[in-house]
Amino acid sequence: MEHTPAKPQSFKGTVVKTAMKDTATVAVSRYVKHPKYKKYQTRTKKFLVHDEGNTVSVGDEVTIVACAPISKLKSFKIAK
Repeated sequence: MEHTPAKPQSFKGTVVKTAMKDTATVAVSRYVKHPKYKKYQTRTKKFLVHDEGNTVSVGDEVTIVACAPISKLKSFKIAK
């Protein structure tokens, strides 16, 4: 049986901060159902993303993909 490499994890989100050099903060939202109350909620998580050359600005919709760890908190990069 042939082994097919797995796709890297990817998310779509919005850039919320670009104050750091070569780094952007991207907020990724997901719509989940509460296990007990059965009400739907929007859950948001922020990821630090590698942005070589600071090409994105606040408010941009981007796709991020997992990569090898770049620093302690950065393990994603912006997909082109």
